[in-house]
Amino acid sequence: MIEFVRPHIDWHAFAPELIVLFWGALVTIVDLVFLERARRIMGPLTGIGFLLAMIPVLTLWDQADDLPRVLFDGAYVVDNYALLLKGLFLISGYVIVLLSSNYMAEGDYYDSEFYQLIGASILGMLVMTSARDLISIFIALELLSIPAYLMAAWRKRDLKSNEAGLKYMLMGVFASGILLYGMSLLYGAAADTRLSEIGAALADGESTPLVTLGVLFTIIGFAFKVSAVPFHTWAPDTYEGAPTPLTAFLAVASKTAGFVALLNVVLFAFGDQSDLVEPFMWILAAATMTVGNLVALRQTNIVRMLAYSGIGQAGYMLAPLAVYGNRPAQAQQAVVIYLLIYAAMNLGAFAVVIIAARKTRSGEIESFGGMLRYAPGITLAMTIFLFSLSGVPPMGGFWAKFWVFKVLTDGWELWGTLLALVVAVNSVVAAFYYLNVAKQMWFLPTRDGDESPLVIPPALVAAVAITVAVTLITGVTGLVPDWADFPALAAAP
Repeated sequence: MIEFVRPHIDWHAFAPELIVLFWGALVTIVDLVFLERARRIMGPLTGIGFLLAMIPVLTLWDQADDLPRVLFDGAYVVDNYALLLKGLFLISGYVIVLLSSNYMAEGDYYDSEFYQLIGASILGMLVMTSARDLISIFIALELLSIPAYLMAAWRKRDLKSNEAGLKYMLMGVFASGILLYGMSLLYGAAADTRLSEIGAALADGESTPLVTLGVLFTIIGFAFKVSAVPFHTWAPDTYEGAPTPLTAFLAVASKTAGFVALLNVVLFAFGDQSDLVEPFMWILAAATMTVGNLVALRQTNIVRMLAYSGIGQAGYMLAPLAVYGNRPAQAQQAVVIYLLIYAAMNLGAFAVVIIAARKTRSGEIESFGGMLRYAPGITLAMTIFLFSLSGVPPMGGFWAKFWVFKVLTDGWELWGTLLALVVAVNSVVAAFYYLNVAKQMWFLPTRDGDESPLVIPPALVAAVAITVAVTLITGVTGLVPDWADFPALAAAP
């Protein structure tokens, strides 16, 4: 008689993903049943789902002695590192919902599906944080990317939005093909899809041209996702043409998910390939931050400026991976800290852009002129975000760059120190275009002479308040290094 053994499933470890999945189904059912009558509650309902999913994240964090929880024979791992990033994605998703509520409600297009797509994309990001297997990483990447392709073209009667969605989809599909080809070569070399087994196989075997090609193609595939130079060409047009809340989503949550996947693959599978990976990462990081910042100097549109700024910021986040071979834990910590602070300050900047556009109906940097006179609170908030993006203390961005410098200069190795100098020079260059926006707000007159008070919806006020609080608290107290400094951070599955 054949006996079937029911596999043990750790439902608590899966709880954040399950809540987002079933809550997304609930949002879909509510939309189908109530149609137009449900439009007002779609945003708040989606936001509640993200907050509910935070409960198991916090309870799992509280049970640190039981971590890491390894599932599916090492293919899925829930540890403090994964939980920290799950929390980041859920809070980012909640802020995106706050940014989207009024934007969608005041548009002339149906918005309920928009929130369902955001939920699906966030679900892919939650899976990505724990994925330690090539198949689950690829599925998570597609789950978070495909809804984003649809949302980028959400303004169906806007040619720029259509162009944004088409470019994003074509480049994304091309990147996925390259990534999948690289993953297939890695599977051929290791005969396993788990990152830990791939790492062991690459460490034990000789480096062949096919392995080298597999490693490089996999990194290139992720480089498209994080908009690293020269694979960044889709980002500026997509960011400008997409709805502004979706632009914030792509610039923060989607890019962060790409970095998480890249981080997992490099640290857990390519640990012994540092002689190959580090020089490639050095070139990627230096080119990305330099091109992003230099092109941002020439932008007159605030969204395009933030798009190229995001490319420059991606270069800073790639920099620790150029020296990860001798200090993987420190490199991982520096990237995670940067991702946490980057999410807050960049989401906050986009929130202010959305608020300002409600009055000026323009995305030009000149339209920020004289904002101090009619929106002093929002002006102060934007100044905090700009200073943080520049790396000025005591803002959170200072600590983000500090930990990048720390890992690059540890031991004063030549290539790490040279890259630290590149980061320093680029930080000075970036300050010019960030402070130019601050100058417009504080010292120049309004473009049309209209200084009537700015009316701000409560949802946008809440989004700005959350992001300002995180940016200031992490900067003034320096708490982020303490949050990220735990043994499980760099533990391989």
